[in-house]
Amino acid sequence: MNKTRQQEISRWLKQQSIISRRWLALSRLLGLISGLLIIAQAWVIAHLLQYMIMENIPREALLLPFVLLVSIFVLRAWVVFIREKVGYYAGLSIRRTIRKKVLDRLHQAGPAWIKGKPVGSWATLILEQIEDMHDYYARYLPQMALATMIPLLVVITIFPINWVAALILLGTAPLIPLFMAMVGMGAADANRRNFQALARLSGHFLDRLRGMETLRLFDRGVAETDSIREASRDFRLRTMEVLRMAFLSSAVLEFFASLSIALVAVYFGFSYLGELNFGHYGTGVTLFAGFLALILAPEFFQPLRDMGTFYHAKAQAVGAADSLMTFMDAPLQHPEQGQQNLSQTTAISIEAEDLEILSPEGHLLAGPLTFSVAAGKRVVLVGQSGAGKSSLLNLLSGFLPYRGKLLINGIELAQIAPDSWRKQLSWVGQNPQLPAATLRENVLLGDPDADNDRLQVALERASVTEFLPLLPNGIDTVLGDDAARLSVGQAQRVAVARALINSCGLLLLDEPAASLDAHSEQRVMAALSDASYQQTTIMVTHQLDYISDWDEIWLMRDGQLIQQGNYRQLAAEDGPFSALLAHRLEEI
Repeated sequence: MNKTRQQEISRWLKQQSIISRRWLALSRLLGLISGLLIIAQAWVIAHLLQYMIMENIPREALLLPFVLLVSIFVLRAWVVFIREKVGYYAGLSIRRTIRKKVLDRLHQAGPAWIKGKPVGSWATLILEQIEDMHDYYARYLPQMALATMIPLLVVITIFPINWVAALILLGTAPLIPLFMAMVGMGAADANRRNFQALARLSGHFLDRLRGMETLRLFDRGVAETDSIREASRDFRLRTMEVLRMAFLSSAVLEFFASLSIALVAVYFGFSYLGELNFGHYGTGVTLFAGFLALILAPEFFQPLRDMGTFYHAKAQAVGAADSLMTFMDAPLQHPEQGQQNLSQTTAISIEAEDLEILSPEGHLLAGPLTFSVAAGKRVVLVGQSGAGKSSLLNLLSGFLPYRGKLLINGIELAQIAPDSWRKQLSWVGQNPQLPAATLRENVLLGDPDADNDRLQVALERASVTEFLPLLPNGIDTVLGDDAARLSVGQAQRVAVARALINSCGLLLLDEPAASLDAHSEQRVMAALSDASYQQTTIMVTHQLDYISDWDEIWLMRDGQLIQQGNYRQLAAEDGPFSALLAHRLEEI
């Protein structure tokens, strides 16, 4: 990472601190109060030692200073505790806001863009990388101010008593941030590489975990285990590199702090022996002055030590913010969002002319396409993977930008309000997602206002009632994480019921029978075939066994519609669809 990029990231991180500027200001104020209490504590201790050793004042006469000292100890402990709590809330507030911005950005990008990266990478970005920015805001930023203020207060306290001790501290203090900055330049780069390796490892591992059965079928288990082992080793080496940088930074700080304190101690030792008779303004060195300087010397460097301890938090935050900024600043072409509301209807008509489907980055995905779908028609999209079928569904869902003309019931899609348009849609994909706790709640996501009769009809039409008696609590059974209590086929039937309970105008089906066993496939396709008559339906599929009675079949290749017609017409023609059927028969 070059210096310019690091400066950009540091500015971005500091800009986010505005979110919690009051908490951060309070944290700095409490830190300053703690510093003043440290000086007061040292002053009282030095006076007590002077009184007891040099002036032989009875202990009974020192009761009030002892009470004062204990009070300072207790008060300082409370201030430190409150400051830790304030710092935590400052970091919490900023992390919540940044995470909300990232989630809003993901929502704007849409599922078509999100699918371009492994799920594990997004999990690392949203969870771990944002969490790793906490210490930067909770500790490092407040400590930056205290690392200047408290040493200055210590010097102001010592200088009127002994200017040599004050100059020793002032002379050695700048060496610490200088060498720490030199070490920190490498630490930020090491953290950035570590986060990149973690994101790759997370995505790699989750993808392999999801495809475990497929890997076993193709005897790739050992090879993928070796691949994960190599990726884990790479991440381990990068983590150790970060730790080496952190230890080096701490070692530099401790070396110069110890050197400075030793110089102060040696100076006072020789002064008490009468060898060094300067620095105390000609009044003679006192035990009070020596004790005060030696007690405050470690406290002079303590804020710098703390900043050094938290310095790796800055390097960690810079590494985490690099990918966050890249994601937040990535140029996206959002679908135009109109304001016109679309009236609720039982079927949608679609007309496209010279339609070009664009990616969020503005690249051409498919087109130009010209087609027309009458209200209530049932259309099947077939073709090889990557032909543009799913891109067309994503466009109709409102997640992709486009050029050209796309009319919905005679209204340009870009002029329709997104919420109004999506109320007209129901969608079933190939990977059923059931985020709610119970089966009932998952189905009602399609229409939370549906009554019990409509719920039962949807369950029967999707053949969910077939396996309901097998569940311990029937429709109110808790499904667990990722619907672990259901098989893939059963989960898909629940997803179909969720789509059917919504009275929509356009039903979009994206490989709804993919990865299902024969029984579940038959049940799902039968339910969807019956449901397809209730509204306009567009289905993407590779399954050719269930499409013979659909109204139209569109064959796509390389982003183009190359054949359109009904099943009999296309099967009779000597063209790509008949070749596809012949290939299918050979596979059987």
